[in-house]
Amino acid sequence: MFRKILLCVVIILVPTTACNKENDYSVEDSVIKIYTTYVTPDYLSPWQLSSPKHASGSGTVISENRILTNAHVVANAKYIQVQKYNDPNKYIARVSFISHYADLAILTLKDGSFFKDLHAIQIGALPKLHQSVAAYGYSVGGESLSITQGVLSRVEQQFYAHANSYLLAGQIDAAINAGNSGGPVIVNNKIVGVVMQSMSSGIAANVGYFIPPSIIEHVLADSKKSKGIGFPELGFRTQPLENASARKFYGLKKNQTGVLVAKVFDGGSAAGKLKENDVILKIDQYDIANNGTINFTDTLRSDYSYAIELHHIGDKINLTYVRNGKEFKTTLIAQKKPTRYDLIGQEKFDYIPKYYIYGGVVFVPLTQNILNSWGIIKTNSGPFHFLQDKPEWMSGQKQQIVIALQVLAADVNFGYHNISSWIVDSVNGKTFRNFQQFCQLVKNNQQKYISFKNNQGYQLILNHQEAIASEKDILELYRIPAIHSSNLNLSK
Repeated sequence: MFRKILLCVVIILVPTTACNKENDYSVEDSVIKIYTTYVTPDYLSPWQLSSPKHASGSGTVISENRILTNAHVVANAKYIQVQKYNDPNKYIARVSFISHYADLAILTLKDGSFFKDLHAIQIGALPKLHQSVAAYGYSVGGESLSITQGVLSRVEQQFYAHANSYLLAGQIDAAINAGNSGGPVIVNNKIVGVVMQSMSSGIAANVGYFIPPSIIEHVLADSKKSKGIGFPELGFRTQPLENASARKFYGLKKNQTGVLVAKVFDGGSAAGKLKENDVILKIDQYDIANNGTINFTDTLRSDYSYAIELHHIGDKINLTYVRNGKEFKTTLIAQKKPTRYDLIGQEKFDYIPKYYIYGGVVFVPLTQNILNSWGIIKTNSGPFHFLQDKPEWMSGQKQQIVIALQVLAADVNFGYHNISSWIVDSVNGKTFRNFQQFCQLVKNNQQKYISFKNNQGYQLILNHQEAIASEKDILELYRIPAIHSSNLNLSK
């Protein structure tokens, strides 16, 4: 087993013969050290924050007096400072644009003098396989800028560790140590990537990943827009068609290859145009192989989703598909990728968690942030039964999982003090779509008792008037500022 881990390390890969002394110095001068003070919510006690923590990262000066870095370097940041190469002074910076999905962020400064005599590094093209590259960054073990050299060994779709997104990434065979993420990968004095993570494994050594130019350019273009920001989503899921019998079953000819549509989501771009069991042969000019890959250069293959991520929100995307043995063409409009399609969804950043306390029972929507707090993924601990719900798709009837996170012991909830991480499926026999509707059902309850029940038949029953009367005492006893989070609208 191996895991990809985020790094507080920045590397810039540069060929040893790529720069003369003067140009090499200009690249070093444009690599910035970033100091971040960040605060994350305590998702297991969602009314409070965790203690402030400090981290450092790297970035690169780009056009228009901006600094390009990783999103995870400045995620949940409360205070950011930046420092120039070989300069003891620190300057206050702020996040002007962030894409957690692409793990990229742009910083700006009020003090324009910071950029005096600094050289903005341009974005270059994706290097060729086995081309030498070099990485600059402030890795652990010292205060000065370090350089790591290597070659580009692979380019394909990868999961980005920060937000678990699936985008094109480059792999380099350079030693990457814990330190500062966000620095540029450099070839011929141009940025050809931003280092984001490495692989932690007993069988894979010197494996690091960077964000390639196509993703960087996409985020830079989005940073100049007021709307239509983000990577597109067409609203379907597919599976490979490598089995010959399966291809014949779905009506493909010998010269046709593609992927099977397994799910079409309501409200997505493909809704009303594609159907389950259609076979997608082609996206724009890219032919899709039976294993779901496309040739995006003469020598490189990757997942067909690359052909989608090239587009911006609102673009037209052409598809060729087979239905019942006949070939058709259609055009879809690229929509912004939703925060989630499954019942748990992706991790959120710079986010206030929602909660509702009733009769001392703390109810919350189940999120990836809570799973991370339990350490389910990283340490194989915590309530494993939630993992079976993660792949379940949302529907019109069910959009979120609600759990009783913990019980704040009081007389009103006596007998339930040991309940934790308990899924709630109905309130007085009524099901609900999401956490907002759940809270509304509880608040508007008119019955003497209220019953919370799960699909296994277990129940938690409270006296409604006693639960309401206990609110003030419970808040004072546990020093909680409010009965529910400020981002819940329970006025009705």
